[in-house]
Amino acid sequence: MLASKLILKCLEEQNVDTIFGYPGGALLPLYEAMRDSSIKHILVRNEQAAPHYASGYARISGKTGVCLATSGPGATNLVTGIATAYLDSIPLVAITGQVNTNLIGTDAFQEADITGATEPFTKHSYLVKDAKEIPRIIKEAFHIASTGRPGPVLIDIPRDIQLENVKNVERNPEMRIPGYKPNYIGHTGQIRRAIRKIKQSKRPVIYAGGGVKLSHAEKELLSFAEKNQIPVITSLMGIGAFPEDHPLYAGVVGSHGYDYSNAVMDEADLCICVAARMSDRGVAETQKNIEKAELIHIDIDPAEIGKNISETEVPIVGDARMVLAELLKKDLHTDTSEWLKRVDRLKRDIPVLYHPNLENGMTNPKLFFNGLSEITGEDTVLIADVGLNQIWAALHYPIIKDRKFFTSGGLGTMGYSIPAAAGAAFALGNVRGTDKEKHRELITVCGDGSFQMSMAELAVISLFGLDMTILVFKNGKLGMVRQLQHDTYGKDHYSGTDLDFDLNFESLADAYHLDYMRAKSTDEALEAYKKARQINGPVIIEVDVDQDFLKI
Repeated sequence: MLASKLILKCLEEQNVDTIFGYPGGALLPLYEAMRDSSIKHILVRNEQAAPHYASGYARISGKTGVCLATSGPGATNLVTGIATAYLDSIPLVAITGQVNTNLIGTDAFQEADITGATEPFTKHSYLVKDAKEIPRIIKEAFHIASTGRPGPVLIDIPRDIQLENVKNVERNPEMRIPGYKPNYIGHTGQIRRAIRKIKQSKRPVIYAGGGVKLSHAEKELLSFAEKNQIPVITSLMGIGAFPEDHPLYAGVVGSHGYDYSNAVMDEADLCICVAARMSDRGVAETQKNIEKAELIHIDIDPAEIGKNISETEVPIVGDARMVLAELLKKDLHTDTSEWLKRVDRLKRDIPVLYHPNLENGMTNPKLFFNGLSEITGEDTVLIADVGLNQIWAALHYPIIKDRKFFTSGGLGTMGYSIPAAAGAAFALGNVRGTDKEKHRELITVCGDGSFQMSMAELAVISLFGLDMTILVFKNGKLGMVRQLQHDTYGKDHYSGTDLDFDLNFESLADAYHLDYMRAKSTDEALEAYKKARQINGPVIIEVDVDQDFLKI
């Protein structure tokens, strides 16, 4: 069998049904073999978007996403998306073509050391030197990407390797991954120490991160919080780990979180961190208090424990779901009644401000997302880009029932949401020719700056008739950077954040054969969305926002 066909057979054995890629000279043999493969290839419009497609696909399907690019600039165009997946712990396998083995190291045409370039932000990478190793490498790559703390793995395959005729290959080889043994079960001694700390605490708080969702520990987290009556705060990536309409929910913490949530964290005497990285954005506002309080840190990645908060009284390396399940077996006899009264008081004393009265009558994004929540279904998927639009959506669109919220939280990659939502649409089956009633409501949110970073992917969205609504918040500015300039240097100290071009979104939508609507106020935006959700296919809604609606 040709190695190129063997690659695809091995991918099929890993239950890969969709690849997001872009061809090139170093991948010609693989693309020739793909003509006879059952795997569906989605031709993205820029390799930069391919890992985001795969990320959205992975986050919805629960499978490992796959993206593909040729050597040199094709491979380097994947770098940002791979780093995005790494920081958000998304299972991803990126396959790149490479120049012939005899040309490696000669600065040949379209040669780039992609394994070296991505080494800091992949879980592992392979340069294939022997076609017989392909089954083992692909099997290992998918295992590494999807186990432990998920993340991206890169496989770089020279063109001449793809052309080898492979004989007598073992199709299910034994994996050889020395040193890679993720620990799922928390140490019993550390769990006992955690129980003692929780029993002694008067003001405990649970800080839930994105790993709760990755380990499917939402039910265990809910049961543990309810059983012990402990309030739950989430990170940005942890949004959706705990129902936001629950009495124990205490908001989103961090530099872009709720003020009352940071106040709750400030007054806690014990922080039970469950599968969160304790990153600067998440704990910057409360780090001094966390360091003064006691900390129980549960994480499957031992490298994250003690990395950002040095004083960790009880480190527990293990899977969040399994560790919480062990804690649930114990009766902790906690009495947090007075603490919960204090938390409720903080919620009342530090309310979330919506700024309802805009003199110019333009859209108030906070009120819009609050109203959007009343319109949309209980299993809606909302994918936010990066910037003010991200924070408006994160803080003001409640994630309840079976709703999902995705964003680029770790790297903060602009241009993420449109391809990620397209990948999610493929995973959901929200494509032309299928029953609208069976489609899951899918919304992508971006600013007019981030929109223009990936708008070429509208061609893919239109081609397949992906059933999704794209909300573009248009203020003609790079809103979040502009706010940072405002907060750092004062009013009118803006530089490089004016887009300086009035893009005609209606003409653009027409060029891509997309339905289009425009809204100039909150009510108009909500009415536009009501109409859009009745359409079986992609819709762009341009939402006008005041350039000075900065505060989030």
